[in-house]
Amino acid sequence: MFPTDMKESMPAKIIFTIIIKFSWIILLLISVCVQGQNNKAELERKKQQILKEIQIAERLLKQGREQEKSVVSQIEQQVAKIRLRESLIQTNERKKQIYDQEIVTNERQLKKLNTELEVLKKDYANIVLKSYKSRSEKSRIMFVLSSKNFVQAYRRLQYMKQYASFRKSRGEEIKHLTGQLIVLNQVIIEQKREKELLIESNKKEIEVFEKEKEEKTELVQTLKQQQKKIVEEIRKKHKESMAIEKRIEQLIRESILAANKKKAAAEGSKTKTTNNATISLTPEAKTLADGFRYNKGKLPWPVEKGLVTKRFGLQPHPVEKSIMIESNGVEITTERGGRARAVFSGQVVDIQLMPNNTAIVMVRHGNYTTVYSNVINLVVRKGDHVNTKQILGEIHYNELLGKAVLKFLIYENSFKQNPQHWIYNM
Repeated sequence: MFPTDMKESMPAKIIFTIIIKFSWIILLLISVCVQGQNNKAELERKKQQILKEIQIAERLLKQGREQEKSVVSQIEQQVAKIRLRESLIQTNERKKQIYDQEIVTNERQLKKLNTELEVLKKDYANIVLKSYKSRSEKSRIMFVLSSKNFVQAYRRLQYMKQYASFRKSRGEEIKHLTGQLIVLNQVIIEQKREKELLIESNKKEIEVFEKEKEEKTELVQTLKQQQKKIVEEIRKKHKESMAIEKRIEQLIRESILAANKKKAAAEGSKTKTTNNATISLTPEAKTLADGFRYNKGKLPWPVEKGLVTKRFGLQPHPVEKSIMIESNGVEITTERGGRARAVFSGQVVDIQLMPNNTAIVMVRHGNYTTVYSNVINLVVRKGDHVNTKQILGEIHYNELLGKAVLKFLIYENSFKQNPQHWIYNM
């Protein structure tokens, strides 16, 4: 009734095979779940950031309408809000796609586990049947006693113990796998529910998005009769903005030259320093620069709350598309009383007062420099060491435009960088 000696070691091999098979399935499921959770968590953080910016944009727009401030400013803020809404829709869509992928993967695994469970149950039924047929104590004793020698008898005795153990482990495996199937099925149900909620949320966001575009069109229509005047105003403001950025670039070059001269003097070098494009770093400054570089994409915003109303680089003006404007940094609009803050630890290397009584604050982080323009009521001085998120001063509030705007720039040596690549979820 028992298998021959040639098969006496099979139960141990089968147990080992089952353990290996289910180990990689479990590891795969854990890996997929962890990766999906990380991606979803990151998208959720981005979504919450966007929602905060949208709330700020709505408050600024409301204040602008109530106080009858510049229509151009209202349009700029409306365009920024539309861009945020579009980003929110895209974020929700990416999150939905992750759910789609997870559901497909989990359903595939569910099917595979169900198949494995059926095989296990079938095998277990065969084991139970064989055990039933050989259940008498007499047949077991005869199986041992019919051995040719003591070694074979010992092996058969050990085999019967293994066989009983294998039957028990098979039952435990079925129980464990059934539990996994129940959990996985619940996960899929929850993922499908979350996916449906996202679809409904996006439908509402798209409706709001279309309404906001209509509001922008209405605002633009109010400017049609004053188009010539508006175009002149835009060009004038852009010229003023470029003049400030040109001045900042000059200050950056001058500060690099001064830093290199200072380092050369400290080292007792008699070589004339002429390079004003690259900072010669001390070991301490190199460590600081490495820290700044390591945090690319993770740096905090230079304001406590605000929204980007002008992006980096060449772009059409949000009001008059025929006019191309360029920006070496970003402009962040915030509410009255908004404060500028350092995005990383460093040293205030320069403060320049502008004709309108605002200031440009430059903070050095090794061979990186962050620039904060349109600041008043400064709480730092040149030479001060600042920490991440330390307040530098208040952002000037323009009564005519009804908004406070911080111009923020980042330079690596004398080369401008896109702040949106450096600041978290900008």
